[in-house]
Amino acid sequence: MCVPGCQETVAKRLSRRGLLRGLAGATAGAAAFTAFPPPRAARAAPTAFSRAVDLTHELLPDFPTYFGPPGLELERMTSFETDGFNMNKWHVVEHTGTHLDAPIHFSADGASAEALDMDQLVVPLAVIDVTAQAAEDADYQVTVADLEAHEAAHGALPEGGCVAMNSGWAAHVASEKFRNADADGVMHFPGFSKEAAMALMERGVVGMAVDTLSLDHGASQTFDTHYAWLPTGRWGLENVANLDAVPPTGATLVVGAPKITGATGGPSRLIALV
Repeated sequence: MCVPGCQETVAKRLSRRGLLRGLAGATAGAAAFTAFPPPRAARAAPTAFSRAVDLTHELLPDFPTYFGPPGLELERMTSFETDGFNMNKWHVVEHTGTHLDAPIHFSADGASAEALDMDQLVVPLAVIDVTAQAAEDADYQVTVADLEAHEAAHGALPEGGCVAMNSGWAAHVASEKFRNADADGVMHFPGFSKEAAMALMERGVVGMAVDTLSLDHGASQTFDTHYAWLPTGRWGLENVANLDAVPPTGATLVVGAPKITGATGGPSRLIALV
């Protein structure tokens, strides 16, 4: 059950391989997408919940990364045995583990992580299940038809909310299958299509989440979904865990985003209230 006061609070609140290749064309295309109005806060949120689901992977130094090399190093600064307290220094790449993509990540002047409004970080969550499609095609991209099928079964996608792709890829996080790189180094994992991203913008969705390393499918070299989505003031979440433990609709997502000045994103603690 919710601890005293938290229900009221919830109720009130509502990089990459080949990046430089094709940058000029993708950036030019991004300008067209900024015509969408800036995202608005969600209209409503649940007033009660019975359980909380952790959507965050444990971040270890060997957690798989988009580029390959480790994104986290822990340096011991003090130890309890010699200093009377334990403390580490973190050396971390912003886009490591379960993390946030802020608008500035793929735009010239978008909002950085600390500038995101709190009303955009506690929002309704819808989960699109494409596990069957991804099992057949590692390069699968969520389509507009997938969004429409979800809406036919579960109602309209939440305006001001977050829409997540559950491809089942989180089950591979401890193996090479998570990056799924071929002999040429090209990765193969699912993501959102640009067309689906634009359809979500038309519906007023503010956040996009995936259980893979990128909002775009792994083989993308132009990052069309990133360039369509982030420059409009929206945010993304990558390497999300446990989406199979969340219902298709009805949960509230709490995004514990980093509040570091100028951050283009960063490791985040994600909690779904169900």
